[in-house]
Amino acid sequence: MKALADFPAPQRRQIRSVLCDIDDTLTSDGRLTAAAYTALESLHHAGLRVIPVTGRPAGWCDHIARMWPVDGVVGENGAFYFRYDHAAQTMRRRYAEAPATRAANRARLASIGERILAAVPGCAISADQHYRETDLAVDFCEDVPRLADSAVARIVALMQEGGLTAKVSSIHVNGWFGAYDKLGMTRTLFAECFGIDAERDNEQIAFIGDSPNDAPLFGAFGNSVGVANVREFAGRLAAEPVWVTLEKSGAGFCEFAAALLAAR
Repeated sequence: MKALADFPAPQRRQIRSVLCDIDDTLTSDGRLTAAAYTALESLHHAGLRVIPVTGRPAGWCDHIARMWPVDGVVGENGAFYFRYDHAAQTMRRRYAEAPATRAANRARLASIGERILAAVPGCAISADQHYRETDLAVDFCEDVPRLADSAVARIVALMQEGGLTAKVSSIHVNGWFGAYDKLGMTRTLFAECFGIDAERDNEQIAFIGDSPNDAPLFGAFGNSVGVANVREFAGRLAAEPVWVTLEKSGAGFCEFAAALLAAR
């Protein structure tokens, strides 16, 4: 992981699309600051394609796609993408699983959630679970006192025992049925909405994130960036970002956005 200051300007200048995680990448201490939102808006106004890629729920993503200066959003760790057409006033929703499959899975997820609550003292079902369509989010530090790493590992193990794919973010453990992930749905969004092959056009895409569930995107994009707090997960990332900011969280995102804009 190299310092963002060493990211060559010619390489930054090629970037046309910015993918960003939200929690603890765009936000700071659970809040979206004016500075981070302004940085997001500045990238959008500069003509860069901006797409949040997040574990947050469908209800939030509907709002983000409509209200934020973005060109689409991938949510629930790759379960779907939403893209709002402001001219036509229509929302495009693309899911990895069929409606009947999603409906059947929700009851199974609730049962697994009950088992986890009984087995891991101190954890909680995420406050945003009511707005989710496809996954189970177990809170280990957002609205509860931070749990030990061993407790987080136990949550992961219980999800896997229940047949779920389990990923750890900076605040939740997310679990879902199926093999989809953030990277796969991001590639689908690029292809279906913009005619972009994310592998062929790799040098034109940058991703910025902070935690283990961002590892597939860190590994897939040569222009991958971690905000400084990614170092807290050293040794636990399946793939690491190439570049790292000096600042943490939203301030790190602002640092990254400024570096892209300066190269233009």
